[in-house]
Amino acid sequence: MNPNESLNERNAIRVAGVDLNFHKVRMPDRTPTGAQIAAAAGFTPSQQPTVLQLLTDGGFEDLRPEEVTELAGDDKFIVVESDRSFRLTIDGRRVDWPIARITGEIVRKLGNVPSDKDVYFEQQDVADRLLQNADVVDLSGTGVESFYSRKASWVLNVQGVRLEVHTPTIVVRDALVMAGFVPEDWKVYLKYASQEKQAVELTTIVDLRQPGIEKIWLVPHAVDNGEVVQAVRQEFALMEEDEAFLNERFAFWETFVEAGRRWLVIHAFQVPLGYRGQRRVTLALEVPPNYPTAQVDMFYVFPALSLSSGGGIPNTEAVQAIMGQQFQRWSRHRGTDSTWKADSDNIITHLALVESALRKEVAQ
Repeated sequence: MNPNESLNERNAIRVAGVDLNFHKVRMPDRTPTGAQIAAAAGFTPSQQPTVLQLLTDGGFEDLRPEEVTELAGDDKFIVVESDRSFRLTIDGRRVDWPIARITGEIVRKLGNVPSDKDVYFEQQDVADRLLQNADVVDLSGTGVESFYSRKASWVLNVQGVRLEVHTPTIVVRDALVMAGFVPEDWKVYLKYASQEKQAVELTTIVDLRQPGIEKIWLVPHAVDNGEVVQAVRQEFALMEEDEAFLNERFAFWETFVEAGRRWLVIHAFQVPLGYRGQRRVTLALEVPPNYPTAQVDMFYVFPALSLSSGGGIPNTEAVQAIMGQQFQRWSRHRGTDSTWKADSDNIITHLALVESALRKEVAQ
């Protein structure tokens, strides 16, 4: 190897403009001045360029024309024509940027934001702005502009259950399990805006980045004995999505008011194996007058359930008179990590909790 070539490589630095696309230039020695670095980047003294040295912590240091820096290896500099700097923060870290405009792509590079995170521009009195790479933010206003990164997420509606997913794709089976449904109980359809729903398999991978995905729609595999789906009584209406779900899944259900309390009753509700002598019960849910703002809580069954193993079922000792029958009350409540959300919870999601509670007692 030519000794001069080796020396040149040792004296090499990388220089970029505001696009942060670095290219290699060679300096005459390992102690260049700011003016020498600007000249190597193609600027003349009359342009009064600003030279910023990129520090190991991701910050910048302004290098004056006469100031000397000692090269340490893999040194990076930004050289631009600018007469001032603009302060911003990225994930709480201060950055001084030499021009009044910055793109989402540059914020991502400056902040070393990984690809699985989104970049947001913090705004006052309006929602924070999600930045795409080509989006431009003006830094010339008063104050310090702030940017932050957050793990990317996508929202998927599974039969009324709202899932927040942190990967751009999800397997249908996993989505059903996350939403509290038993995958094998359902025929599964993917619904797009302004399109007919499409049948999918449990192994299908759904790409949540595709525009127009509305929900995963579930239909039970079959209704026993050829029973006709119908509501026996409807003394008060439920939400449209609730009624559609009940009509698709259950043969007989009804709503009525008794002693000032509103009840949804589902007849021939199937329970899992493990309960003594029972495969079907009548299930009752009390629906508050201001549902869905107010939550549906607990559930009631007739006849009372007992375990085939002979063990006891905790918090089922109380009874409630409904339609002249003594229903067993299951005191099951939402935990602090799954509180009722009026914009996403409904009869459908509560029934998922009912089924989960019944399976839990027989260890299914």
